[in-house]
Amino acid sequence: MRRFFISFFCLTLCSLAALAQEHVKWDIKIVDDNTDHPAIVATASIDPGYHMYAQENPPGGGNPLVFTFYDLKGATKVGGFVPNKKYTKEFDDVFGVDEYFYDGKVTFTQKLKPTAKNWSLTLDIKGQVCDESGCQQVALERDLKGKFDALAAEEAAPQEDTKADNIAEMTDSLQATETLLPAPNLSSTHADNYWDNVEAEFKVFSDDPGQQERSLWWIFIAGFVGGLIALVTPCVWPMIPMTVSFFLKQNKNRRQSIAKAATYGASIIVIYVVLGLAVTAIFGASALNELSTSAVFNIIFFLLLVVFAISFFGGFELTLPASWTNKMDSKVDSTTGLLSIFFMAFTLALVSFSCTGPIIGTLLVEAASTSNFISPAVGMFGFALALALPFTLFAMFPTVLKAMPKSGGWMNTVKVVLGFLELALALKFLSVADLAYGWRILDREVFVSLWIVIFALLGVYLLGKLRFPHDDKVEKTGVARFLLACISFAFAVYMLPGLWGAPLKAISAFSPPLSTQDFSLYEGDVAAQVDDFDEGLRMSRELGKPVLLDFSGYGCVNCRKMEAAVWTDSEVKSTIDNDYILVTLMVDEKKALPEPIKVTEKDGTQRTLRTYGDKWSYLQRSKFGANAQPFHVLVDGEGHPLAAPFVYKEDVPAYRAFLNQGLENFNKKK
Repeated sequence: MRRFFISFFCLTLCSLAALAQEHVKWDIKIVDDNTDHPAIVATASIDPGYHMYAQENPPGGGNPLVFTFYDLKGATKVGGFVPNKKYTKEFDDVFGVDEYFYDGKVTFTQKLKPTAKNWSLTLDIKGQVCDESGCQQVALERDLKGKFDALAAEEAAPQEDTKADNIAEMTDSLQATETLLPAPNLSSTHADNYWDNVEAEFKVFSDDPGQQERSLWWIFIAGFVGGLIALVTPCVWPMIPMTVSFFLKQNKNRRQSIAKAATYGASIIVIYVVLGLAVTAIFGASALNELSTSAVFNIIFFLLLVVFAISFFGGFELTLPASWTNKMDSKVDSTTGLLSIFFMAFTLALVSFSCTGPIIGTLLVEAASTSNFISPAVGMFGFALALALPFTLFAMFPTVLKAMPKSGGWMNTVKVVLGFLELALALKFLSVADLAYGWRILDREVFVSLWIVIFALLGVYLLGKLRFPHDDKVEKTGVARFLLACISFAFAVYMLPGLWGAPLKAISAFSPPLSTQDFSLYEGDVAAQVDDFDEGLRMSRELGKPVLLDFSGYGCVNCRKMEAAVWTDSEVKSTIDNDYILVTLMVDEKKALPEPIKVTEKDGTQRTLRTYGDKWSYLQRSKFGANAQPFHVLVDGEGHPLAAPFVYKEDVPAYRAFLNQGLENFNKKK
């Protein structure tokens, strides 16, 4: 089991490394610096089995290699990047065109012409590298600078090129794929105030101070429910009477037994709360939020939950290394007093990992989707409180132990049911990655079909018609199993209309948006008019309507809940469709910007925005001071707020008031 555990996590790390691996390594050098003929030499080392498309690759095939200069000062280009070898030409049956590409190692050289004593530029490289299984984008940015020979620079100074010369140089036939761009025009509004913070303007409107508290209460309740579920698993339930009996036998004084059991429960709470705080300390609150919407990590979560589900079904036993639990046991034997009780609690946490690990992991991911840095600790507190309560309560009232259900096959049934739920939840994480990268392999009808099958099979299992390796034969179906089977079948039937576009509000937080469904008879959904902040402001000025900014994400559970529970209200839908310009900005959008944008974070660090998701996420943080989704803001055509922001709350009357307040304030400004 230890070997499997180590192999499992090594496989997980390798999967992450494989997803993040770059198959082209770049080495950028400056040759002949401090002379009158310097050059930039970019060497690409392409992994075996892969090929990178050339600059001249014709349209209709893979993305050509593009070298772009930003902020070029003190020099002009002489020609373009010239490769040291000729590309390979090969006909592609899929695209039906000839494709030009390189493999192995290739070096590109760009000569520069002096116009001043010092020169500097930012080099951006984009392209595509592929093998037989698929393709990855090539993206690299480097800041370069150097000096020219003083005499050469003085002679060249009178000939310093203007911006028009630079633009004319772009017509060089060799540079058909290269661009020399000025600083990007970020918005139709004044570029200087594009990112300006407007939080102070929110203060003139009424706000909702209780929203954060509600969010934390939700995380606490989710953790508490998770702890209750963990209690009835085979890893924890048998430990309750054993541990309580141990305390009662060790201490003839009942008061001491209760005190030690309470200490044991408190130790469990401390262990899990420290785990929650450690997660935040290691990753940071903002990193946790990015983690929950990261396509790569959602793929990892999908794989983990599938493995956990297989474990719950009885495919294998997932345990921590035996040396860990043995070490904790030895600590219990070698210590006394409160420290010994603490090590007993630690042993419980290790022994129960195979049952509690999936629950804790899912809880931490849910907590990560909030912007509050204490959410993981609050979730772990709720989980540990539910886990610890029985040990203290049964020590206070030991006679109740006799009424506890005995350990048996019913606990394996609990594990298998959890396996079905983990399998269903795993699809949610795969859906996030699918939406972010635009694969379209898990559209809404596919997702709903799989959920229907999973919950129908769960009903069949509960009736005893489907058995797994550790299940006992079901001679008779109990009342509880029968009722749960009915619920599972009813849920599967409830989802059937979703195959034709029904909203399915009960699962809207998990399923892909309705827009991904190929065939739909439903016409009550609300769709964004544009997905660009700048275009939304321009339309606002032209049409004389306010803008509803919807900061959302493909991996945002609460966003889907809001859309299904609030936007489908007839009055809300009518107001949005007729009186507002709805702009949806996906903070986990992976589509690349036309050119990178350099910005400065609040802590002074420089950052380059490369995707539209980067841009909208930074816009939300810098301009509106928020980092969690959903986040709805009403603004005028210049980007100024018209009401306090509306965060996650399934409250239709409150949302109507929010929209009406924005309209009223917009009309006052007019």
